[in-house]
Amino acid sequence: MATGTPFLERFDVDSPVVGMIHLPALPGAPAFDGDREAVRTRALEDARRLESGGIDGVILENFGDAPFYPDNVPKHVVAELTAITTAVTDAVEVPVGINVLRNDAAAALSIAAAVDASFVRINVHVGTAATDQGLLEGRAHETLRLRDRIGTDVRILADVHVKHATPVGYEDIGRAAVETIDRGRADGVVVSGSGTSVETQLADVERVTETLAARGHDRAPVFVGSGVTSETVRDCLEAGADGVIVGTALKSDDETANPVSSERVTHFVAAARGQ
Repeated sequence: MATGTPFLERFDVDSPVVGMIHLPALPGAPAFDGDREAVRTRALEDARRLESGGIDGVILENFGDAPFYPDNVPKHVVAELTAITTAVTDAVEVPVGINVLRNDAAAALSIAAAVDASFVRINVHVGTAATDQGLLEGRAHETLRLRDRIGTDVRILADVHVKHATPVGYEDIGRAAVETIDRGRADGVVVSGSGTSVETQLADVERVTETLAARGHDRAPVFVGSGVTSETVRDCLEAGADGVIVGTALKSDDETANPVSSERVTHFVAAARGQ
């Protein structure tokens, strides 16, 4: 495991709720509407609503940039994400993470280090996944060495059996999680459903937590990464998850691309706390 502050200790609670900031299309993406300032304003509004509603951390991702570059986004995407993430880290006090879709771990880690973000989410950190971008291969060997080379302690949160993909090898999700922590040296894992807002199977959460514990990795946090609602969040935590990542359930009208709803955030956080 990497040295530095353990991942969960970066939050002020035992079972953190991490909210998604799904960015609209950035300049250069097919759906970009020409208003760069509106993208940044939207990111700040979502971040502030999440924090004021009691969320414990946020993740930014270039959600609107579909179709995604597989694993090497252009420099202008890195520049835009750096500027936006800087604004968010300056605006909120909760830990900030970044995910550069589809799977540019080097860009995410470099941005996070430059703007003093806390962590990155990497969709394919080890192994191979068949996706709509083609075959994506994990580059843990490069990512860990890059982290050392640039002198940062940004934590790595890695997906196992990532959504919108079919794993190639490691069909057992428990074994995939062990490989991700043991050989990939990630700081935590994410277990999700098959797609955005698709409910995560509790059996998968239980399998991952039990297998990690059996292999001596019981301190490696497990997050549920999709489909969590205020009605199911307690079930996820009781199944063994250490935290949850939530996006769609916090958005107006349950639409992933819509702005964050302050009321939904407050309601969700209260449910997560058992209130």
